[in-house]
Amino acid sequence: MGYRRSWVALLLFCVVIINYMDRVALSVAAKPIATEFGLSPVALGYLFSSFLWTYVICLVPIGLIVDRVGTKTIIGGGLALWSGATAFTGLGWNFASLLTGRLLMGAGEATSYPGGGRVIRDWIPEGERGMVTTLFNGGSVAGPAIGALLVGWLVSAFSWRVAFISLGVFGFVCLAFWLVLFGPPERVSWLSAAERRKILSERHGRDLDEVHEGAQQSSLKHILSCSTMYGLMLSQACIVYNAYLFLTWLPSYLQRTLHLSAWDTGLFTAIPYALTVILGTLIAWGSDRVLTPQSVRAGGRRFFVVAMMLMGILILLVPVVEDVVALLGLITIVLTASNTASAFNLTMVNDLAENPRDAARVMSLVVFGGNICGLLAPIITGYVVSATGGFDWAFRIAAGLLLIGSVVSIALSRGRIAAQHGSEGAIAGALA
Repeated sequence: MGYRRSWVALLLFCVVIINYMDRVALSVAAKPIATEFGLSPVALGYLFSSFLWTYVICLVPIGLIVDRVGTKTIIGGGLALWSGATAFTGLGWNFASLLTGRLLMGAGEATSYPGGGRVIRDWIPEGERGMVTTLFNGGSVAGPAIGALLVGWLVSAFSWRVAFISLGVFGFVCLAFWLVLFGPPERVSWLSAAERRKILSERHGRDLDEVHEGAQQSSLKHILSCSTMYGLMLSQACIVYNAYLFLTWLPSYLQRTLHLSAWDTGLFTAIPYALTVILGTLIAWGSDRVLTPQSVRAGGRRFFVVAMMLMGILILLVPVVEDVVALLGLITIVLTASNTASAFNLTMVNDLAENPRDAARVMSLVVFGGNICGLLAPIITGYVVSATGGFDWAFRIAAGLLLIGSVVSIALSRGRIAAQHGSEGAIAGALA
């Protein structure tokens, strides 16, 4: 990848890192918060899940207005809102105030994936998109890795309140970099003429560079008439359930199983998340070299999605592994599988959407589908732990969903998401 467009990929990576650092903070600080406010596992489950309520509600509307408002404003505004909400959470005085902070955080974080999906479509040539989307989505595992360590240390050294306020301040620092550095590739001054030409000529595919440029957006009704949309949304739902099970409950599981302190919990949570970033990026790099442009546009990336989901079924072994090193290794494999499956599934949005102006709304629908199921994971797990006294059935539910998702992906995620307006004939000719 060219050096300068790599900075855009890095910016997106950092935005998602901050996003997920803020999400994991409550999980790592759950023990002192639960003690201070007298929260049960069920109450914690609702609190873990609550940011996803507003996140899901805001996703589709944000996807509809990204092109009108612009990705710089959408992502920047969201970053400001969720960082402020995280700092506000650190000032919480009861369950209701904590809930309010989480709800505001979710509304702000709903901007990152619809906006990021459009940024990738605008900035990244087709042949590099798998790795960049995996890097972008990799923030969802790098964030918990960094956040778990940072929050674990801040809670141990100071308090959970200091941890949340510090994360909020860090988010505003990232916002300053975003506002100064980011812009569309057509207008930023720091991009070379040669790289600008490459981006603009290859971002829709080398043989499709002018197709649908400037075309009208497709309606939601038209997009939802395509069976591929349901394949992408349902697959994402099954993947994200697994991801949020770990994001929200892994620190509590490690504390309960290994009897860890706040710092040790942060460390043991960070290790598998950090390794997942490296492994996921290597797998994505390989996929970009194996897949041809023709197979990409025919939905060939779904075979990688399915392979990763099937690997994730190893989650069934987590409750029976007692050795610490083996447990961390197994969790790393499962996290790599779920994160990479999610990244590949999101990459297919840009693989299969014919009209580039549909990318943000298609991305928002896929993320919406994923998080509808994802928001249930913390709640269901809270009830399961409360009822059974353990996590065994929580892991079995996640494994079952991954199996269902793999069948859905292979069956449905194969056709193009046709443009409602534009030169369909030109596309047909280009693909012939």
